Amino acid sequence: MKNPLETLIIPGGILLLGFLSALLLPAPSFGLQMAKQIQSTLHLQDLNQLYTIIYCVWFLLMGTVEFFVIRFLWRRSSAR
Repeated sequence: MKNPLETLIIPGGILLLGFLSALLLPAPSFGLQMAKQIQSTLHLQDLNQLYTIIYCVWFLLMGTVEFFVIRFLWRRSSAR
């Protein structure tokens, strides 16, 4: 019997894994010149805004990658 909250628990756990991975794996770091160029291109006020956007995108990317990896492994193991 499946848990009715399974559709909420599984993605929540995967996002938690993505959050932990985002903390453990270093986010991309730009040189000062490149960061200033990106800041001016995106019309940001300071570098803090740029790195906030980078960390948010990094967190979402890690969660998405882990979601698909875990889903692939889960489906592969349940197909046997």
